[in-house]
Amino acid sequence: METLRDEEQRRVLVRFFKTGPGEYGEGDEFLGLKVPQTREVVRLMAKDFPLDEIPDLLLSHWHEVRLCGLLILVDKFERLATKRLIDNEKAIRDRDEILSLYLRYAEQANNWDLVDLSAPKILGHWLLLPTRLADDEDRYKRQVVDGLAQSSNLWRQRMSIVCTWKTSQQGDASWCLRYAEIHLHHPHDLMHKAVGWMLREMGKRVSMDLLREFLRQHAHEMPRTMLRYAIEKMDEDERKEWMNIHK
Repeated sequence: METLRDEEQRRVLVRFFKTGPGEYGEGDEFLGLKVPQTREVVRLMAKDFPLDEIPDLLLSHWHEVRLCGLLILVDKFERLATKRLIDNEKAIRDRDEILSLYLRYAEQANNWDLVDLSAPKILGHWLLLPTRLADDEDRYKRQVVDGLAQSSNLWRQRMSIVCTWKTSQQGDASWCLRYAEIHLHHPHDLMHKAVGWMLREMGKRVSMDLLREFLRQHAHEMPRTMLRYAIEKMDEDERKEWMNIHK
């Protein structure tokens, strides 16, 4: 990956991902690779890359190398989550191992793209599948995501809401609604955008009536950006009505 470094692209990424003093990505370092380049490395390496070597990638100071490690985890998880392997005992335990490793190094996914490209496909997908990490699966899964939501780390918090993209895609609105409410008064703009985005996806994938019910309860207290993102797919007249409630 270091042989692919591009100084001009690096300068673009440093600005785009807000790496200056006091910004959310402060100190992050880039090689200057575009995502398709990283995905090509993943395509070549993922199948045979040892799971116990992925932490070396996740602990890299290079943003793109950390992304590579996360995408390899995504690839490995998805290979173990095909329809024929859903209830396979070895696949279940291997998926649990990937999930545990992902959570152990969660703070290495320390920018919004790293979270967004990994959390739905690892954590979100795991929520929909059998696990052997606890006897009471539903309770344990809530505890895992609650732990992320209650963390003091912004990126763990973002994982807790962005992972619900996958559950909403599969028709389950409960995860999105739970963590949207928990993060309703979050102080950071990145979370306002994430919660609004997930609410919008829930409405689109599951039920616009559920989205409207959530907005009837909370639109008046939601950060403006969160509300704007949540109603983005509604027609203009309805968007205006919701924004007027916010005033």
